[in-house]
Amino acid sequence: MDSDALLVPCSVAGFVDFRGRPASRSGTGRWPAAMFVLVVEIAERFAYHGVSANLISYLTGPLGESMAGAAAAINVWSGVATMLPLLVASVADAWLGRYRTIAAANLLFVLSMGMLSVSALPAFHGGGGGGSKSSPLQAAVFYVSLYLVALAEAGHKPCAQAFGADQFDEHDPDESVSRSSFFNWWYLGMCAGTAATAMVSSYIQDNVGWVLGFGIPCLVMVVALITFLLGTRNYRYYHHHTSSPQSTTTSGSLVTGDDGGGGGQRREGVKGVLRLLPVWATCIIYTVSFSQTSTFFTKQAATLDRRVGAALRVPPAALQAFTSVTIVAFIPVYDRAFVPLARRLTRLPSGITMLQRIGAGLALALAAMVAAALVEARRLGVARDAGLVDHPEAPLPMGLWWMVPQYVLFGISDVFAMIGLQEFFYDQVPDALRSMGLAFYLSIFGVGYLFSGLVVSAIDGATTKSGGASWFSDNLNRAHLDYFYWLLAGLSAVELAAFLVVSRVYVYKKRVHEAQENWEVK
Repeated sequence: MDSDALLVPCSVAGFVDFRGRPASRSGTGRWPAAMFVLVVEIAERFAYHGVSANLISYLTGPLGESMAGAAAAINVWSGVATMLPLLVASVADAWLGRYRTIAAANLLFVLSMGMLSVSALPAFHGGGGGGSKSSPLQAAVFYVSLYLVALAEAGHKPCAQAFGADQFDEHDPDESVSRSSFFNWWYLGMCAGTAATAMVSSYIQDNVGWVLGFGIPCLVMVVALITFLLGTRNYRYYHHHTSSPQSTTTSGSLVTGDDGGGGGQRREGVKGVLRLLPVWATCIIYTVSFSQTSTFFTKQAATLDRRVGAALRVPPAALQAFTSVTIVAFIPVYDRAFVPLARRLTRLPSGITMLQRIGAGLALALAAMVAAALVEARRLGVARDAGLVDHPEAPLPMGLWWMVPQYVLFGISDVFAMIGLQEFFYDQVPDALRSMGLAFYLSIFGVGYLFSGLVVSAIDGATTKSGGASWFSDNLNRAHLDYFYWLLAGLSAVELAAFLVVSRVYVYKKRVHEAQENWEVK
């Protein structure tokens, strides 16, 4: 045990409080501290998805871009936002610390989202708004702001989740079980924020205006920053000693940000991350499929009859709320019913292993893409039968409820795969590199988004060059998104087979077995 920890009764080895003293087990961390970080995450998800969820409507509307071009631009931006954490997390783990990184990221969110709101002002429009082409100044301010949002996301995403999980001691049987549960409730909070923004922000953006639509997320992040700072006295801050007693690295601490790690430690850390590469590689197509929910799914929904009752017309991006609501509804079922039942059979505190959980999620994502392909084929058939193939602006006589199953399947898939991946990449890396581990997890999405953009651009160019309609034609009634979805379903099946092979030979870190033994003894 850390010798400094002996100075404070019932302290947590390896952690300090905000003054740099050994962290008291009863006075710091656990759920009271984690709740501050969880509230910040809910606010961040509301704000980030307030920008990303309806982004394709803004690009094809006020900025006047083509559908294929807009989808490719979103995939590149999303890819950058989920690849940058690899760089930012390494800085956070080695020098800046998780606490400081989260605070700086939230401040950058406020700045960048404020700039997005300014870029949507009528004064920046080149031709008066609507669907007209934007002015060069508007496009420049918009894209600079958008990539600053990506940088803020890169700082917040891996560090906030690692910092929240740090509030639970993995060596304590009770706190270890709470930490596993934390990942479930963390994702529930994320999806609660996403569901709220899908229903609120998208409605404001489509019916009130983009200035307010981007401005509300900015105000939400102001509240998030204040909330995070209010929890400072409650947090536990991870640190470890190096060979020199005077040289310490406190990851996320207010005490010091010095890098005291030796070359040997860094090499072992890199090896610890790289051993996860086979799992990482066999989840990329899953993220490619997931990326369609905020691009092509939204454009499909825009062609349907979205009336609910006599007065309400649902915004296309609001259908993404079905995924979030499914997750919010299913996580308590998973945590309170599925896990205890599975625990009786497996004797694992988590019910099933992390890789089993991920594999189930990949299978459900495959089912979601099959459902999406079948629904899109029907949508095209309805367009032909109604004589609306060349009238893309006219709503089809097909209700929005046809698209609900694919959103629901993705929601259940995320409860298994997404949360499983988060816990896996947090748990299976060296303790000092947990922000890096979660950044490595996020890079799966980065590569998936970039690969999706590349595939969309390549298919669009190939199908246009052949003289026929592009699979991603601006007139969706002449496009063939169903072909694209079948392609992704086939690739998902191949990926699932490869994942099953990888998971059978993977050897977990020792602490997984220790946690199981501690729980069984208890």
